[in-house]
Amino acid sequence: MDLSQYKEEKPHYLKRVIWILINATLFRWMIGIFLRYPRNMLLRLFGAKIPLSSLIYPSCKIWAPWNLEVGEYSCVGPNTELYNKAPIIIKDNCIVSQGTHLYTASHDYTDRSHPLIYSPIIIENQVWIAADVFVGMGVTIGEGAVVGARAAVFKDVEPWTVVGGNPAKFIKKREIKE
Repeated sequence: MDLSQYKEEKPHYLKRVIWILINATLFRWMIGIFLRYPRNMLLRLFGAKIPLSSLIYPSCKIWAPWNLEVGEYSCVGPNTELYNKAPIIIKDNCIVSQGTHLYTASHDYTDRSHPLIYSPIIIENQVWIAADVFVGMGVTIGEGAVVGARAAVFKDVEPWTVVGGNPAKFIKKREIKE
């Protein structure tokens, strides 16, 4: 590969620079559950689609709020990283636990110029992504699925299943006790 001619488009450059400063300062200083409303309003100001009922921890590092959609009563935990060059959609009643990385972009290793490629991540309703998980670009995690701690997810996860490992593999069906 020859990276001497590598170029990457930088859409929203000024907005991105302003957001980097806000995310590293004001957003992080709004600690506590009671300041979730101003945090969500700040995210909305930068284009995120997020209801006031959801909780995004202040230590969450968000690359582009304008590419973030979060549903009702969902939580994105502490020290998570959302590298959302493409949209990340987290639907209702989901938990994305601490230390998780959701990455919508990579590089095309089959092309000599190594261009950036990206594809959305979709997390359906009632999903729990446990601590320290990596979810790669283009992945859909089906409704009610559980992704075990420290898993690496590179392919879609079927609804109502439990997966874990690196790469993540089916462990069992998820059954809710009534």
